[in-house]
Amino acid sequence: MNTSSATPIADLHAALPTEDEELSHSTAIKSVYVYEAPVRVWHWVNALAITVLCITGYFIGSPLPTMPGEASANFLMGYIRFTHFSAAYILAIGLLGRTYWAFVGNHHARELFSVPLMQRAYWHEMLAMLKWYSFTGPRPGPYVGHNPMARFAMFFVFLFTAVFMVFTGFAMYGEGLQAGSWADKLFGWVIPLMGQSQDVHTWHHMGMWVIVIFAIAHIYAAIREDIMGRQSIVSTMISGFRTFKD
Repeated sequence: MNTSSATPIADLHAALPTEDEELSHSTAIKSVYVYEAPVRVWHWVNALAITVLCITGYFIGSPLPTMPGEASANFLMGYIRFTHFSAAYILAIGLLGRTYWAFVGNHHARELFSVPLMQRAYWHEMLAMLKWYSFTGPRPGPYVGHNPMARFAMFFVFLFTAVFMVFTGFAMYGEGLQAGSWADKLFGWVIPLMGQSQDVHTWHHMGMWVIVIFAIAHIYAAIREDIMGRQSIVSTMISGFRTFKD
């Protein structure tokens, strides 16, 4: 009985491929070290700061209509403003640190600050990426760093808007610190340049929505490339290594 019952199991194991055979038929995965630790830390700290800034900034622009109890017993908007200002410092200092690392880091660390607009090949690759994202063209060749469209969006949408938000934000912050404060001396010129304080508030609020739209598109593109692009995107900003699955 034992012999007859063991025979089908033995035949089953014999029919299964060995581990060496499975490995020989598996897809080769290549890995390249792309993003250094300071870039990865900045990315996630920056993402957290932007999230806090957008949430608190929304409530600063559209305050809660009322709070229960005496006004003197509530400091909710004060806490929201303090959190907003703290996150703004983190964003600004992070941008300065990220700029420094563009000079001392590897060449991928400089991609955020430059776009090869004068190269014809760049625009051909940009068109190929546009077709790929719109599901009208084949998958372009693999990119170790940012692809052409990502570089364009990071530079002209994220970086420009982030710098704009720092300048307009600290200009308004200087109003609260009063004339002669460090913020007023460094950024006070922004208010008369843009017209008046309310104009700066309006443009600053609009800049927040640009950042929100960029973040949504950025997350979508990263997850999409992870699934369809046959290369790692999200995990690359954690480990630093870009893996290619074919």
